[in-house]
Amino acid sequence: MKQMHETALCPARLVWEYLQLKHDPIPADIIVVFGTNDLRVARFAARLYHEGFGRSLVCTGGMAHQGDLLATNWHKTEAEMYADEAVALGVPRDRIMLEPRAVNTAENVRFTRELLCRNGGHPRSVVLATKPFMQRRVWATMAVEWPEVPATLASERMTLDEYFTADLPPEKVIPIMLGDLQRLWIYGRRGWSAAQIVPPEVMEAYR
Repeated sequence: MKQMHETALCPARLVWEYLQLKHDPIPADIIVVFGTNDLRVARFAARLYHEGFGRSLVCTGGMAHQGDLLATNWHKTEAEMYADEAVALGVPRDRIMLEPRAVNTAENVRFTRELLCRNGGHPRSVVLATKPFMQRRVWATMAVEWPEVPATLASERMTLDEYFTADLPPEKVIPIMLGDLQRLWIYGRRGWSAAQIVPPEVMEAYR
């Protein structure tokens, strides 16, 4: 079993590295926090706020997943869960906006943009806080949904092996990550996100 496990992990580590763009985030007007099943993203976004990378947060994410690998036992939206986590870490509630409708990455971006416009906000720049292996997909989506705003990506720096937890073991994380990779070329062909070059070695790792 250990041999099979390591055989799966080796190509997964290569995919993990490809899916990250590893920006150095630049301080911006807004930190957009992309909801998912991992509250560490909310904790990281709170740290970004305290370090001066944004004057306020937009937590985006609805009740996006039920009955799949990304499902949670939360009784609130991802946006609400993330906001609660950020408040518990000292981010003032009045510095957090909620976008609780999005059920996919395009809607995360589109509805956040609409929310800010409705509230008279036209940020000059944003920081996009997300889990590490969503970086490339978020970036490709921004290029279609909100191309005019300057943005940088931010994720907690860690290896794939460090990302795993008891609640997010390899058997759960790796299929989710491969789904993100697959969406890159499918959504790129459909015009839902910017096309990405996937190197042959990454495709081989995927297979």
